[in-house]
Amino acid sequence: MQLTRFDRWLREKFVYEMHIQTLRYPEEIPHGIEAVELPDSPGKRYKHLFIAKSSKAADELILMLKENSQMYATQIVDRDAWFVPFIAPKEKSVTWWIISVILISISIFFVLLYIKGLIQDPEFRQEFMEAIEIMKG
Repeated sequence: MQLTRFDRWLREKFVYEMHIQTLRYPEEIPHGIEAVELPDSPGKRYKHLFIAKSSKAADELILMLKENSQMYATQIVDRDAWFVPFIAPKEKSVTWWIISVILISISIFFVLLYIKGLIQDPEFRQEFMEAIEIMKG
């Protein structure tokens, strides 16, 4: 299903995080970035991993890396949090799910209200009981 602007905003704000990998540690790290040491293993190009929860902090770090002529690689991944499947279900739109739930709830409310009105109507009750007696034979 196609994502709405609201879905994309939710994903960008609360679901996505940017992983920035570098060979050497930068001079300073902007606020909002978590530094993680990567284990030494053969075949790995990068030694340091920086996790940015917001795009603004990631842009600041990338700008610093470009100014210092450092090599880096970026990757956008989903956060590992309990709320991610609720905010960003795979291939589904949260907005359309919420709208569907609201419309179904309103429909059920009015159907129940109509049934309640029928049950409280003595003429309908009497005709309904007569129909049941006829069906019983």
